[in-house]
Amino acid sequence: MSWTGGLAQLPGIVTARAYRREWLRPDITAGLVLTALLIPAGMGYAEAAGLPAYAGLYATIVPLLAYAVVGPSKILVLGPDSSLAPLIAAAVLPLAVTDDPESALALAGILGVLMGLILLVGGFLHLGFVTELLSKPIRLGYLNAIALIVVVGQLPKLLGFDVDASGLIGEIGGIGKAVFGGDIDPVAAAVGLGSLAVIVAFRIWIPRIPGVLVAVVGAMILSAALGLTDDIGMVGALPAGLPLPSFGGVDWGDVGQLVGPAAGIALIAFADTGVLSRTFAARRGEDVNGSTEMKAVGVANIAGGLFGGFPISASGSRTPVAEQSGARTQLACVVGAVAVLVFVLVAPGVTAYLPDATLGAVVIVAATALVDVDGMVRMWRMSSVEFGLAVAAFLGVALVGVLQGILVAIGLSFVAVVAQAWQPYRTELVRTADRPGFHDVERHPGGDRIPGLVLVRFDAPLFFANGEIFDEYVRSVVAEAPTPVEWVVIAAEPITGLDTTAVDELVDLDTYLEGKGIQLAFAEMKGPIKDRLIRFGVGDRFDATHFYPTIDSAVEAFRDRAESAGDPAED
Repeated sequence: MSWTGGLAQLPGIVTARAYRREWLRPDITAGLVLTALLIPAGMGYAEAAGLPAYAGLYATIVPLLAYAVVGPSKILVLGPDSSLAPLIAAAVLPLAVTDDPESALALAGILGVLMGLILLVGGFLHLGFVTELLSKPIRLGYLNAIALIVVVGQLPKLLGFDVDASGLIGEIGGIGKAVFGGDIDPVAAAVGLGSLAVIVAFRIWIPRIPGVLVAVVGAMILSAALGLTDDIGMVGALPAGLPLPSFGGVDWGDVGQLVGPAAGIALIAFADTGVLSRTFAARRGEDVNGSTEMKAVGVANIAGGLFGGFPISASGSRTPVAEQSGARTQLACVVGAVAVLVFVLVAPGVTAYLPDATLGAVVIVAATALVDVDGMVRMWRMSSVEFGLAVAAFLGVALVGVLQGILVAIGLSFVAVVAQAWQPYRTELVRTADRPGFHDVERHPGGDRIPGLVLVRFDAPLFFANGEIFDEYVRSVVAEAPTPVEWVVIAAEPITGLDTTAVDELVDLDTYLEGKGIQLAFAEMKGPIKDRLIRFGVGDRFDATHFYPTIDSAVEAFRDRAESAGDPAED
């Protein structure tokens, strides 16, 4: 749905105008079920990002309401996400004032606004294709690394101790030292591990009941009944009222330092959102425009960042819950957002009884859903190169840093593409008795060559990195031919690109062959590549006599010229 037709054309308004009465009950039911996950998940991911837990609720309410109006997907659930939490922490915490949560929250809000602006501009410029930079191997390695980072980061909270270390290796070492040094708080560990067991048990045996809700409510009741608020860490009561835009203490230097991380987070967030949006739309027989989706996620992030939130994306765990609960339209998310808002306004003190250990358990369970060991095994079996990229992304994200690791993995992907084009598959073509046409001599070593004619195929664009390789390969085939060569025909259909360096190599090759009395010709070359030859100034050298629409027509022309010269070619 386009945004150019005014407010009446916004997706949420269009849905509201066509709303059907029979959708109301399932939408309300799905929204209330969704609320049970929105509250603990939002608070947990906020803490995983190094922010106050209540920020996760603001980052849930406002984006859901904004997306319900401008979002093209009818059931997509936006909110804080485990895959973004480490990126937010890495961008915000180094700039924040130590022990000042409001400073970190203001920076996170700026980060959300910057991310939203990047996505909004990208949507208007139709830049949804940039998500293709995150290939499957990169996403696989990235998600597994994120899961490890989040789980390791939450283990101290789960077991009731603090770790003063940075980086994954340092945190793992600190956790090991604390565990073997007896620093575990037995009460916090009992609550955390008990909450973890409850969530997992309900997920396995009673999946229809949200185990997260049972664990959170049960932990709060237990804390109040046993008076644990002074014994173990608690989330604490929510601030009264709702936040207003406030970026106190943030200067333009901070904003400048957040632009880069905002761009990286925008890429990751939209990649996840785009995949989820297309997947759920396809299930419903609907279509989602990528640019519209990008703009909608941008607006949701701007709105959330302005009102106490931080960068968010689509949720791969809460969206399926909405679908399974019967959600039909954006109203389900509106109901969920309003229910969370009521909780914030009516019962803000309830979270004073929510143990940090329970929240840690919630985040750990959610993060383990990102682990895909089977995917890594399948990748290893299918392609060693792509498996290597997945491992590089995993190690880069886990050991170097989330954004740095992703950029390294993207760079390696480009290197792999260039390497593939640099050393592409090339072969000589021969005839076979059992099938028409001309075929790869490597697969048909018993095939027949046409005396005096060499047929060569080069499966890549011709550019600066492989032009010389192409030249040398053709020369080697000519040199090794069993009979004197009169014609060389390039099966040019796979050649989809050509640069000036490659043109020079073609001219050198033609000059070399001409010196040996050999004619160079091209079969099945695409029109745009011929146009480039003309544009690059070699149209006179490679005139119409050098090109044939098919390999068969080139072979026929060779035979006709051979016969007219009084030397018939063999059939």
